[in-house]
Amino acid sequence: MPNQLRWSPFDLPTEPTDFVEGLHSIAGAGDVGVRHGMGVLIYAANKSMEDAAFYNSDGDFLIVPQQGRLDITTEFGKIMVHPNEICVIQRGIRFSVALPDGPSRGYICEVFNGTWTLPDLGPIGANGLANGRDFQTPVAAFIEEEKPFRIINKYGGRLFTAKQDHSPFNVVAWHGNYAPFKYNLALFNTINSVSFDHVDPSIFTVLTCKSERPGVAIADFVIFPPRWSVQENTFRPPYFHRNCMSEFMGLIHGTYEAKQGGFVPGGASLHSMMTPHGPDAPTFAKASAEELKPMYIAKGTQAFMFESSMQLQPTHWAIKESGKVQHDYFQAWQGLKSNFNPNWKPAQH
Repeated sequence: MPNQLRWSPFDLPTEPTDFVEGLHSIAGAGDVGVRHGMGVLIYAANKSMEDAAFYNSDGDFLIVPQQGRLDITTEFGKIMVHPNEICVIQRGIRFSVALPDGPSRGYICEVFNGTWTLPDLGPIGANGLANGRDFQTPVAAFIEEEKPFRIINKYGGRLFTAKQDHSPFNVVAWHGNYAPFKYNLALFNTINSVSFDHVDPSIFTVLTCKSERPGVAIADFVIFPPRWSVQENTFRPPYFHRNCMSEFMGLIHGTYEAKQGGFVPGGASLHSMMTPHGPDAPTFAKASAEELKPMYIAKGTQAFMFESSMQLQPTHWAIKESGKVQHDYFQAWQGLKSNFNPNWKPAQH
């Protein structure tokens, strides 16, 4: 398996394709049968689901639209999700996706363990990152219809279909806290260094799915939003590094700060754990020479990362059948040169 992969934007379908028909698995780890692990999927659709509903027995979906609004009908009511918003639909909840604005595509992170929750804030305190008050549940609605309806179930990584003679969205009332929700990424309260050094991307965690080991996540959903960068005596972009996490990155809009080219909205990359990676050569050269004054960075950009403690394995479709693998991705780092000077001495003052 390649240690680093990057994909061009995934195409929208040319034939009529709904949300479920447009799902493709990109990478994953673990086993849905023992409810341990995670998966990464993409969807690309150009028609609404008609007289059909979908539910997932394998895990919780975190849906990240990149293009096109999703109007989602659930057993709990209706929820509308635009690009730069996310939606979580938990295990077992039936839903149907309509496309009122035309074709849509996006990314999905599926977790088999537990569920998506807010991260512990620790020394940050009560407020910061994604605040609980900004999450929204569906608007109450029910549909009382008696007509043929297809129910599509994802179970053990396979799809099964059943038929019934009425709408599954006939739930009139519910209570409790097990419900779908959405969140606007523009409301994220960024935390960052105001003195020196590049801080770990965990400070950008929106939601997490915890493992049984404290401090180790099955998956984190991390974003890199517009923000101020003010550090002194610091190389500000993500430095060249290797770590103990698998990093699947996507781009909703704009230009990611650590990649000047090749990584575009609708595309993706996967950096396997313990494999070195970092900014490309043009980004390194620019960041090494610019004045370290306060700068508002990532304006008009929203990049994100599905980060996992698991060893993600790309699927056969992602590598062989999608036709989107950028085989020259390694060239991004070929222009990096050694800048070490053993005779360097600090300036005398």
